[in-house]
Amino acid sequence: MSNVKYYYDPETLTYRQIIRKKRTTFKRTLVFLLAASIVGFLFVLVGGQYFESPREKALNRELQNLDLHFNLLNKKMEEVEAVLTNIEDRDNAIYRLYFEANPIPEAQRKQGLGGVNRYQKYDGFNNSELIIDANKRIDILQKRIIVQSKSLDEITDLAKDKESFLAKIPAIQPIKNEDLTRMASGYGYRSDPFTKVRKFHYGMDFTAPRGTPVYATGDGVIKRADGRSSGYGRHIRIDHGYGYVSLYAHLYKYNVKRGQKVKRGDLIGYVGSTGRSQAPHLHYEVFKDKKRINPVNFYYGNLSPEEFNTLLAIASLENQSLD
Repeated sequence: MSNVKYYYDPETLTYRQIIRKKRTTFKRTLVFLLAASIVGFLFVLVGGQYFESPREKALNRELQNLDLHFNLLNKKMEEVEAVLTNIEDRDNAIYRLYFEANPIPEAQRKQGLGGVNRYQKYDGFNNSELIIDANKRIDILQKRIIVQSKSLDEITDLAKDKESFLAKIPAIQPIKNEDLTRMASGYGYRSDPFTKVRKFHYGMDFTAPRGTPVYATGDGVIKRADGRSSGYGRHIRIDHGYGYVSLYAHLYKYNVKRGQKVKRGDLIGYVGSTGRSQAPHLHYEVFKDKKRINPVNFYYGNLSPEEFNTLLAIASLENQSLD
């Protein structure tokens, strides 16, 4: 049984029963529902800004995790770029310069990869620009690493060739200082010992007793070991490669034969006075591309700066040669 409600009527001084009309009840119900809907909508609209749903929380955590990983990746790329830049700078300023190779231009190292639509697949995302930029950096890094790898391969080949070159070119005195009587005559105009006429002397004369050891001044192959060249008497020629040939003349006897490979410092013969020679000595010449050059520039391998300066001073004197 529903509750019956009354109200006091002051005119009649009696209590009267409250009779609620159906239309009034319907209106009140409708107003209540409408008000509840408005309040609920406002709660969802406003509360959504301050309160996250479980799905939103999960998505936000995923975004934060992705952002953290991207920042770590970005730092790693910056570190790799810095290290690679340092290697490139040393490659151009030290390695390639030392081995006389042209530096690689920065534009060639950091040139991007072609293709207008190369990164089109990354369009349409919220962070498309970020994704495209990261992929471009990675592609350029890969290109720089490939260029640097090829450069280092080239430097390795040049280093091997340089090592071979340094071992082969004439670089020591053919007679030890302690075995020398004196350095008799140098490269340049000298007085001929037989005609007394001033003429060009194409080698250096080292005075030493007969039988004094003569050493190869660089790695190479014995090109000649005979007495069939006018004026040289018994002599040896070593082909060092790279256009260099060294000649050792007026020998007493040989310690090598034609076609034999020798190393710098190997004993190849002994001082004598064969051929056109006034006294026992070694006449030494250096050829570059079949042209005689001054041997005094090729003694850095076994002379101190003081010894070299003394040798240079003596060699520059215009005296009489011994052949």
